Amino acid sequence: MRAIVYDRFGTAPEVREVEAPTAPEGGVVIRVAASGLCRSDWHAWAGHDDTVHLPHVPGHEFVGTIEHVGAGVSRWSVGDRVTSPFVCGCGVCEWCLGGNAQVCPNQTQPGFTGWGSHAELVAIHAADTNLVAVPDTISDDAAASLGCRFATAFRAVRARADVQPGEWVAVFGAGGVGLSTVMIASALGARVIAVDRNPDALALARSVGAEATVAVPSSSSEVAPSVVDQVIDITDGGAHVALDAVGSASTSTDALLSLRRRGRHVQIGLLSADELPRLPLDRVIGWELDLLGSHGMAAADYAAMLTLVADGTLRPQDLVGGAVTLAEGATLLPLTATAPPTGITVIHPSE
Repeated sequence: MRAIVYDRFGTAPEVREVEAPTAPEGGVVIRVAASGLCRSDWHAWAGHDDTVHLPHVPGHEFVGTIEHVGAGVSRWSVGDRVTSPFVCGCGVCEWCLGGNAQVCPNQTQPGFTGWGSHAELVAIHAADTNLVAVPDTISDDAAASLGCRFATAFRAVRARADVQPGEWVAVFGAGGVGLSTVMIASALGARVIAVDRNPDALALARSVGAEATVAVPSSSSEVAPSVVDQVIDITDGGAHVALDAVGSASTSTDALLSLRRRGRHVQIGLLSADELPRLPLDRVIGWELDLLGSHGMAAADYAAMLTLVADGTLRPQDLVGGAVTLAEGATLLPLTATAPPTGITVIHPSE
């Protein structure tokens, strides 16, 4: 099969022919129709994830059709159109059996623990636990965002932060997961503020539901109220919920400091070892703030999200910024962390 491959961390990926995967016991092989290009793929390429072994094929959010079914799979057949969470549970541990496969200690992750979906084919383990049927009403490009960014945002907003109508929600970062968070929180009745340094991303955030936006200064010499002060002013005292969808020391700390008393902070964006923040835990204690993590969403929880997508309440297709070939995706991958976000980019491996 053709795939994006890199042989060393931080070096230019290339498209080449590699051995196609075989269906593992209990798993399947899927022909990829579309695969999202995500900042998490950049973290793997940069060497920030010690589960990645070289040479490596990235890609962890996708949609496609089942091409081969391994022994022991009972719920799925060749030809089924499916996606899966980027965190695939083992299916047999207490967390998987309890519906929390997203924290499975024996999890597999396409594009991290094994070869991923920036390829014509991808293998998924424990298919009966991890696969999700994709309705025909959802396009390939929209469905390609569901396994990571959109599902992660949905769980962060609804299950982890428990966002309520009328609450102020500050979203730091208007990339794919941040825009998904803006859309979902707004659809649930929250008043959303999007924070980013890219004016085009902020414009897109407003188009998908942000009531207000805050532009991060482009340089330290730019004279402007701090991001935290602007959020506090807009919300008349601080957000009820803040979500860091970037993953940096500055964004996580600013998100936390933008909360009102008894607010909830949700960390979505991944942080590398050299980006870990020094959190103001005195504020956490004195103001009784909640610090929450959100790590994807188990396949068992997709039904509620897909219902809102099917009835038009949520429109992941509005977040797709464009589609590219494998060769174009290989060029874009190293730039993902620094390129201005203007929606979700998807790769079409067959083109």
